[in-house]
Amino acid sequence: MTQQFNYVTKLDVKFEHLQKIDIPKMVAECTDKWFNQTLTRVNESVVRIGIVQGEYHWHKHDNDDEFFFVLQGQLLIDLEDQTIELNSNEGVTITKGVMHRPRAIVKTVMLMVETSDIVPTGN
Repeated sequence: MTQQFNYVTKLDVKFEHLQKIDIPKMVAECTDKWFNQTLTRVNESVVRIGIVQGEYHWHKHDNDDEFFFVLQGQLLIDLEDQTIELNSNEGVTITKGVMHRPRAIVKTVMLMVETSDIVPTGN
């Protein structure tokens, strides 16, 4: 049985190569509390935007590392033994297989870089 989550996750590539990406416009138009959109493909990886406020669920990615970079706001990434706090212009890579839970107390805009095969909700 597939678990259902109250997130908006768009895995389609919104911007092709050489097409300008306007992040402020996307942020201004976003009305969802937890929104992810694949922006572009770079070789076998994708760059995604997350416009988030609230809590994601605990999960892991068995086969893929995941990079988070905060553009604005603050992202907290809970691990089993610590919490990583990311503020604007800070990033971190979460190693494959590591249980984690991203959360944002205030509206936060972040970029994620991961393989195009990753399942955002985890394995």
